[in-house]
Amino acid sequence: MKKIMILGASVYQVPLIRTAKRMGLYTIVASIPGNYPGFSDADKVYYINTTDKEAILGACREEGIDGICTSGTDVAVATIGYVNEQMGLSGISEEAAEKACNKSAMKEAFRDGGVSASKFIKADSLDEAFAAADEIGYPVVVKCVDSSGSRGINVVESKDGLEAAFSEAIGYSRQNYVLIEEMLRGDEIGVDGMVQNGEVVLIAPHQKYTYKFNGATIPAGHSFPYRNSEKVLAEIEKQVTLAVKALGLDNCAFNSDVFVDGDKVHIIEMGGRAGATGIPELISIYYGFDFYEKMIENALGGMDGLGIADEKTPCMSKLLMSPVDGTITSIDEDVIADVRARGYDVVLDYKVGQSVEQMHNGTTRIGHIIARTDDGQIVSGVMDEIYDAICADGTPMKELWKK
Repeated sequence: MKKIMILGASVYQVPLIRTAKRMGLYTIVASIPGNYPGFSDADKVYYINTTDKEAILGACREEGIDGICTSGTDVAVATIGYVNEQMGLSGISEEAAEKACNKSAMKEAFRDGGVSASKFIKADSLDEAFAAADEIGYPVVVKCVDSSGSRGINVVESKDGLEAAFSEAIGYSRQNYVLIEEMLRGDEIGVDGMVQNGEVVLIAPHQKYTYKFNGATIPAGHSFPYRNSEKVLAEIEKQVTLAVKALGLDNCAFNSDVFVDGDKVHIIEMGGRAGATGIPELISIYYGFDFYEKMIENALGGMDGLGIADEKTPCMSKLLMSPVDGTITSIDEDVIADVRARGYDVVLDYKVGQSVEQMHNGTTRIGHIIARTDDGQIVSGVMDEIYDAICADGTPMKELWKK
């Protein structure tokens, strides 16, 4: 029986773990201790921080794994690259993983690779941040260089907001510097895909939906298909391919944020793993193959084509989030069951009695909904039903969202 190591045990790794089990693999999960749902699905668990490269490598060697991967998080990707390099496994290389996990190294690679991207300056101090912002010109984006889920990323309109944004970015980072970037204009979309043996075998652009919270943009959902002119779609393919090559990504999934401004396409960021917020599920529905399976096959070195369906199925995901800090006091399970019976995939991360956080980044979700439609009005109506069925401190979330 082949063995696969999956880094992380959160809601975004659970489908990957379950898919590996369904494929008949011996499934090993590594994560820090905590109330993570993926632990119960694994054949074996190592309670190790996924950023501890040597400890993860030791566990992988002890188990004699055949592959290693993750989904929906950047923090484990550098470790995956390190293990692949040390054990000669298929998947992202150590050098590519380091570039994909550090936004400063990423932007330098984009610049050297001719990728259309924003201007940027690395700032080691608040004084340098002020100087960089003055040089680039406000508004600027202040970024933590090694986070995901929009943590430590803020748009700053003037000097008045720079110090707070700098402090937040440094607070989220394991590094002692931040990026000050040019604020690009246009519509932000997502583009996911797959690389195998040096060839980009899938480029999957999708509409991206966001919340605005305290000046930060929080990913809230996605939909397929993404509609635009053939010219723009061709430019997306060109820039995404350049970015993949610039980072040196291979034998892995990738996830990127892209600005489309008229006919111009700019790459914001690219990660060497699949996206979160239901993206693998949407790709599976829209293109007609199991994206999680292909991620695992790629990690094991044996992906045999994708099998894209001729007929595509429009689909949409939306995160369920709480507008307040509080405790879940009731869930009307009959309503949730009725929604599921109508063909919607509803996942709730919390049970009655558990505490929830007010949304503030892409990780503070209470669940998600996946629909086989790209009609946002229909999905919003279904979300209202779900929010009305969930009470925080005795009040339906639907009412809390109105305040």
